[in-house]
Amino acid sequence: MTGFSDIWSYLAEGPLLWLAATLVAYAIGDALSRASRRAPLVNPVLIAVILLATLLVFTGTSYETYFEGAQFVHFMLGPATVALAAPLYANRARIRAALLPMLAGLLAGSLTAVVSALAIARAFGLSGETLASLAPKSATAPVALGVAESIGGSPTLTAVLVILTGITGAVIAAPLLNLMRIRDARARGFAIGTAAHGIGTARAFQESETAGAFSGIGMGLNALLTALIVPLIIPLFL
Repeated sequence: MTGFSDIWSYLAEGPLLWLAATLVAYAIGDALSRASRRAPLVNPVLIAVILLATLLVFTGTSYETYFEGAQFVHFMLGPATVALAAPLYANRARIRAALLPMLAGLLAGSLTAVVSALAIARAFGLSGETLASLAPKSATAPVALGVAESIGGSPTLTAVLVILTGITGAVIAAPLLNLMRIRDARARGFAIGTAAHGIGTARAFQESETAGAFSGIGMGLNALLTALIVPLIIPLFL
């Protein structure tokens, strides 16, 4: 056991260890997801989070140490988001044809995400920094963190809430939409992207390219609208 501790201490000093651990955890999650034929509950991100959290707890590694090695994945969020422009461009005619319904859905979805979260949190007695951290949870991570910081929230708490929101949306969105008998790939994708940002968009692409494209535009537009409305709404709950 002592020998293992010495070896682990040596390996943990290398930042590439945590980057490799992140990639391996996601690869395991994706393999399990494919084996389950992409069942919503077997979400690759959720599995990766569980595996990494277990590893960090077992080894007594702090999040700061982990992030030093895994921050390259965080950096790639930007290019990955920009890459969504390719399917958006390919589906531009379909997007123009559904522009008005999309804008109506965006307004309803964005307002509901912010107001409902704040109202429920307020009803449970939460206030101040926690509410400010919660408000932008449905926006994509880079935008949510910036908004939270600007209104007095905790970016760290917001990051956790963003991940939880995305995973929850990716897991329950498809079954919920099926239950509501919503079959249109455009509507399904846009709803998932608006509610569950990047993690949901990855799930939408598993359904179809059309669903993924509309999810991407939902994610982008919701991030913009969230940045505009959260500073206006949050004072009503503080």
